[in-house]
Amino acid sequence: MTAEIISGTQISKTILAEIKDEVEKMKAKHGKVPGLATILVGKNPASVSYVTLKVKTALSVGFNEIQDDQPEDIPEADLLALIDKYNKDPDIHGILVQLPLPGHIDEKKVINAISPDKDVDAFHPVNVGRLMICCDKARFLPCTPAGIQELIVRSGIQTCGAEVVVVGRSNIVGKPIAMMMAQKSICANATVTVVHTRTKNLAEHCKRADILIVAAGVPGLVKPEWIKPGATVIDVGVNRVGVNETTGKAILKGDVDFDAARKIAGKITPVPGGVGPMTIAMLMKNTLKSAQYVLGDL
Repeated sequence: MTAEIISGTQISKTILAEIKDEVEKMKAKHGKVPGLATILVGKNPASVSYVTLKVKTALSVGFNEIQDDQPEDIPEADLLALIDKYNKDPDIHGILVQLPLPGHIDEKKVINAISPDKDVDAFHPVNVGRLMICCDKARFLPCTPAGIQELIVRSGIQTCGAEVVVVGRSNIVGKPIAMMMAQKSICANATVTVVHTRTKNLAEHCKRADILIVAAGVPGLVKPEWIKPGATVIDVGVNRVGVNETTGKAILKGDVDFDAARKIAGKITPVPGGVGPMTIAMLMKNTLKSAQYVLGDL
């Protein structure tokens, strides 16, 4: 058996096309488009790369995108004031501050300063609380977990009653996707177990999974013998394990031994080209939703 590849690259293209269509409808109806402010502090190469891709994607779907680059030594008070300016701007529907931030800036203060109704990353405590109380009522879902759920649903994978095992307990991926998959929803209704690298008998837990979501940040952690035959494997890990001497590009590896796992799993995401593209697509979807709320279309 060879697993079917779940292509986040292809599914994200479909979602972005849907978003672009909605933006065109919004422009025709209201004369407005979603506005996204992206704040980049300093010139961390990885952050610059991520922001550049986010900006390019936002422009491609018709958003009004403001890229606000700030020096690495910007005082914390000035950054908070900049966020407040965008909070008050009616034409900005989403605010994204690229993390990590320089050491002299308190990331929690920055996250808490963004209006929950413009927090399209869904990191604000209010949005985390909305997710915990009821996923269907949450204004925004965190982007990577939302992308994972979209991959599962759009691939026709049955979630109702499924055994889902989440490897990893981060606030960004592990905890929220576990909560989302356990909610009363046509996209969820699963029985969820959260495990991590300190879990006893980790392999035994993984073997029970109909859907195995791995977000531990450990390259090649999940071995093929840990996978139930026919299971769906969602690999969230993006680990730099070296550099291609010919191209100079980073060599990326997931948290799952992909080549071996593909011989056992029913469906599997690749790295790269799996969850990664979905994260940006979900950021765009959250920004669209924010504008739709403001304009009364939701």
